[in-house]
Amino acid sequence: MEEAYVKQHIEGQVGIIEFFHPAHNSLPGDLLAKLTDAITQAGINDSIKVIVLRSGGDRTFCAGASFNELVAIDNIESGQQFFSGFANVINAMRKCPKLIIGRVQGKAVGGGVGLASATDYCMATKFSAIKLSELHVGIGPFVVGPAVQRKIGLSAMSQIAIDADSFYPAEWAQQKGLYTKIFETTGELDIGVMEFATQLCQYNFEAMEELKKMFWTGTENWDELLQERAGISGRLVLSDFTKETLKRFKS
Repeated sequence: MEEAYVKQHIEGQVGIIEFFHPAHNSLPGDLLAKLTDAITQAGINDSIKVIVLRSGGDRTFCAGASFNELVAIDNIESGQQFFSGFANVINAMRKCPKLIIGRVQGKAVGGGVGLASATDYCMATKFSAIKLSELHVGIGPFVVGPAVQRKIGLSAMSQIAIDADSFYPAEWAQQKGLYTKIFETTGELDIGVMEFATQLCQYNFEAMEELKKMFWTGTENWDELLQERAGISGRLVLSDFTKETLKRFKS
C-alpha cells in the first residue's frame, strides 16, 4: 500500500502542493497539519507567485476526514481537535497572500468540498462530483460550511447539505460557481491548470494580492467561527445516533 504524504515542489514560479492518502485521499489529523504548514510556507516563499493545490491518485480528489480517527473520538476535546484540522487548512488558504488554484481530478466529499471551495479558482474533470455527507452520520458540514456557502451560495449549500446521500455532478458544481472549467481527462486538466497558473505568474503580484484580500473580505472572524463550528461537530460526533451509525459503517 502506498504511503500517505504532503509534498511541494516549484515549477517556474508556481508552487504545487499535493496531498495523498491511500484511503481515497481522506485526511487524518497529521496530514491536515502538514497541509496547513505547506500552504503557510508557500505563502511566504518569495520564489512562488501562484499556488496549485492538488491530490495524488486518479478518481478521488478528497474523501474528507479520516474515518478511523472519526470513530476513535471519545470526548468533546478530542472531537473539537479532530474537526479543527480542516478549519486550520481553510484558514491557511484564506490568509495565504497568493492565489490558490484548485485542481480537482475526481470526487470530493465533505471536507474535500471545503478544500475545493476555499481555493480562489478551481478547475476539475467531469468525474469531479461533490457530496456533503455529514448529515448522514448525524453531524453536519459545520466547519466547511462557511467556505462552501461563500463559494456557491446559501441555497446551493443547503441543498447538498440536506441531501446528504447524493452526489451532485461536476456540471452542477460548475453552474453554482465552484468549478470554473471542466475537462474530459485528468491529463487535459493538468495542462489547463498549469497553463493558467503560468499565465497568472506574468501578472502584477501586488495586484493579485490585493484582489485576494478583496475576495475574502467579510471572513476576518473565521479563526473564531470555524473553531466554534469544530466544537459543534465535536459534540455531535459523540451522540448516540452518530456512534451507532459509525459502528454500522465500520462493520
